[in-house]
Amino acid sequence: MKYLLLTISIWFSLTSLGNAQELKSPNKNFNMSFSLLDDGTPTYHLNYKGKEVIKQSKLGLELKEEPSFLNDFSILKTNNTTFNETWKPVWGEVENIRNNYNELAVTLQQKETNRKIIIRFRLFNTGLGFRYEFPEQDKLTYFTIKEERTEFAMTGDHTAFWIPGDYDTQEYDYTKSKLSEIRGIFESAYTPNTSQTQFSNTGVQTSLMMKSEDGLYINLHEAALINYACMHLNLDDKNMVFQSWLTPGANGDKGHMQAPCASPWRTVMASDDAREILNSKITLNLNEPCKIEDTSWIKPVKYVGVWWEMITGKSSWSYTNDFPSVQLGVTDYKNATPNKTHAANTKHVKEYIDFAAKHGFDAVLVEGWNEGWEDWFGHSKDYVFDFVTPYPDFDVEAIHNYAKSKGIKMMMHHETSGSTRNYERHMDKAYQFMKDHGYDAVKSGYVGDILPRGDYHYSQWTNNHYQYALEKAADYQIMVNAHEAVRPTGISRTYPNLIGNESARGTEYQAFGGNAPNHVTILPFTRLIGGPMDYTPGIFEMDIEKLNPDNHSHVNATIANQLALYVTMYSPLQMAADLPENYNRFLDAFQFIKDVAIDWSKSKYLEAEPGDYITVARKAKGTNNWFVGNVNGLEKRNSKIKLDFLEKGKKYTATIYADAADADYKTNPQAYKISTKTVTSKSTLKLKSARGGGYAISLIEK
Repeated sequence: MKYLLLTISIWFSLTSLGNAQELKSPNKNFNMSFSLLDDGTPTYHLNYKGKEVIKQSKLGLELKEEPSFLNDFSILKTNNTTFNETWKPVWGEVENIRNNYNELAVTLQQKETNRKIIIRFRLFNTGLGFRYEFPEQDKLTYFTIKEERTEFAMTGDHTAFWIPGDYDTQEYDYTKSKLSEIRGIFESAYTPNTSQTQFSNTGVQTSLMMKSEDGLYINLHEAALINYACMHLNLDDKNMVFQSWLTPGANGDKGHMQAPCASPWRTVMASDDAREILNSKITLNLNEPCKIEDTSWIKPVKYVGVWWEMITGKSSWSYTNDFPSVQLGVTDYKNATPNKTHAANTKHVKEYIDFAAKHGFDAVLVEGWNEGWEDWFGHSKDYVFDFVTPYPDFDVEAIHNYAKSKGIKMMMHHETSGSTRNYERHMDKAYQFMKDHGYDAVKSGYVGDILPRGDYHYSQWTNNHYQYALEKAADYQIMVNAHEAVRPTGISRTYPNLIGNESARGTEYQAFGGNAPNHVTILPFTRLIGGPMDYTPGIFEMDIEKLNPDNHSHVNATIANQLALYVTMYSPLQMAADLPENYNRFLDAFQFIKDVAIDWSKSKYLEAEPGDYITVARKAKGTNNWFVGNVNGLEKRNSKIKLDFLEKGKKYTATIYADAADADYKTNPQAYKISTKTVTSKSTLKLKSARGGGYAISLIEK
């Protein structure tokens, strides 16, 4: 990967007023000030176009068993720079990303202890990033964080799109409410999960999206979560102040640190245009450049698999019903009676390989292929899987050879059931097994409580495990799609083999009772701020009873909405999640999934309002073709979009996949219409979106 450094200037927008320091963004829209209170407490304050975004807010950390980094500071020195570069992501929404910011680094010295800390601020054209840095020094070596005390003081009772603060899961529907209402409705927003730990009835998770009464969009998140605990936000709803709340480890400590070290970046994005939040690249830019020298093996993937039939209950992960419990290496699977519902069998997987090859997909994912699924969950069991031993009905070698003959890659599945130690114990052997059998990508899972017992999914220790797995995978040239792991924070810039995460409520919940119809109009403003999601879209049969008579769930979307997700929910890893027989019933609509790109050179956010609608246009990398997606929320809507992003003087064939006039996510979800017309950059399209609906458009150059 090549990085082009355009300019590094010594000019800076900084003024010093006593102990106050001011910093402006390159475009002058943002103004940030830093100052110390009379007791030496560091604070910051942020404005956008003259409007207050963050009121004066305190900074610092509370330490365990020693004086804290909260006050008694004086400014030792300041350093300021301007940075401007353009870099190329391995994959992404755009071909080039500009990284332009003005920086202020404030070195503070604590009077009583003589310890030093640096607070580094970077002000971009779309917002602010800042972090704590602990330089090497005699007075500070090892230290334990009791709590980080970063504040985000709001200017009013904003409308927020939030999910409950939780140390173990993000798999919630979003709740829209005023900040003052969170406490009163918290319990109704907290739905059951296989592993969950709440900490406060005003605690919420990042990325947090808000809108002020005067139309300012505000987003709070973090970037570069490395060797640190995941940050939540706890609201003081009397004063409308959020304070950082780190995920503890098993012993209650929030972080064990060794100087020199740094915290993740805390980010504040703001704009009077919601599209600018979606378009911001702050999270990626605050991460380190790519550390993988040869990235030629990292490629976007469009795949199919047996997953949806298992999630709906039509098929099973387990091979047999003979055993009340199993022990790997002891249980006799060869003489067990097959349950006849096991999806990961050689014959059935070959059918998926045939389907993938016929329709131009890249890969097939198979879950439930390995021994241990009869006894994998809920037992605090360490040695659950070995990740290399297949069931008797799954011929790894035969599948590998058959897929290779069809030009299809296989994707491995590693469910750890939260047993991180067991996964690390088997990781090298498992990754080598993958390479030996032609698997270039792995979907890992962390369902259930974390082992070692008492730890959490988002603690410093467990986050280090996820990072270890990612870096180890890079050693074997394996791409990673981690489910139930900590939500991403832009680390895919540094390690682009992280091609996807779940870390939010995905399509699987459509088979567990359903997602809110406007869920996908919120996720790009929240979960996707940190990186792409393996949302697994493309469901065409909304009535789950037709797959499993015992499952009465309903998919809360129209077919047109499901098509649009391939554009609006950006990911270099996209699954056509439904069963082949359902796609065969709607081959004309399925054509869009076959055609749509998964790697882009340009992206244009045409319309956006969190919770209501998102319309995105993206240009396929290496072509002059564009694809447009619109997802709609709870109310019918008319959409009018200009195609002025198309190349001037060129003609395009527009194939429009739209909701039919009587379409509705609940009553008529499979009603769609397909039309074609010739368009140019001067064309305007007027389209209607149903409740929980949308539209998808392919624009192919003539």
